Amino acid sequence: MTSPASPADLYCVMGNPVAHSRSPAIHARFAELTGEHIAYERRLVPMDGFAQGVRAFAAEGGRGCNVTVPFKTEAPGLATECSERVQLAGAANTLTFLADGSIYADNTDGLGLVADITRNAGVSLAGRDVLLVGAGGAAAGVLGPLLLAGARHITVANRTLAKAQALVQSHSALAALQKAELSAQDPLALSAHFDVIINATASSLSGGGIPVPASVLRPGALAYDMMYGPAAQGFLDWARQHGAVPRDGLGMLVEQAAEAFLLWRGVRPPSAQVLREMQQSATA
Repeated sequence: MTSPASPADLYCVMGNPVAHSRSPAIHARFAELTGEHIAYERRLVPMDGFAQGVRAFAAEGGRGCNVTVPFKTEAPGLATECSERVQLAGAANTLTFLADGSIYADNTDGLGLVADITRNAGVSLAGRDVLLVGAGGAAAGVLGPLLLAGARHITVANRTLAKAQALVQSHSALAALQKAELSAQDPLALSAHFDVIINATASSLSGGGIPVPASVLRPGALAYDMMYGPAAQGFLDWARQHGAVPRDGLGMLVEQAAEAFLLWRGVRPPSAQVLREMQQSATA
């Protein structure tokens, strides 16, 4: 722990768009509750300027940054060393800038998603049939942890089927190790019913339509949108109308932030408390 009189250690979230991100508020609360002396801000970077933005932030003395859409698949290429999670996913959401100038990349998205579903929502993933919608950086970051959580069968559905097939292929060895079934499908060709549906597309953020037919929902299924707040409302309303249990990605955001905070500071913040506070303030 550093003295409050010393300069705060600087962190940020980088993305495009990024104005909606609640990460600064989450990390500020983590710091308050743990006594860590940090400053955390948003950084909007041009679509073609991610690498330059990372280098500039590191040069300013930045200690680490979270990476959000659409740069998660670009982030590993800037790292000196990547965690096993990043190597498997081909995507990173957490960069740590070390004193020797090297960059360590990790991916805490999947850990955050699984923690929110199993701990906060109280839904076991063991033996469940899961539909993962999307095959970009967000989906890639969570597929490995979903397999490790014991899902029986995971279907990856994506409009560009080849991307879903590539994601399935890159995780086939882990699926075999976990004795799980893994398949790829076009969203419009889905006919099975699922226990858990996870929307990992950017459709909510862009105001797009629901990416899958309602027939995929088993009664009482958990329908989870990795977006949160107003961006997820359309998906949540659709899920509720069709007899599913809706949940947005605020808990995932808090839990993945807690994993990043632990990585950066060596202290695990009280994520469940912060999530409750944020949920209460949203309904107040």
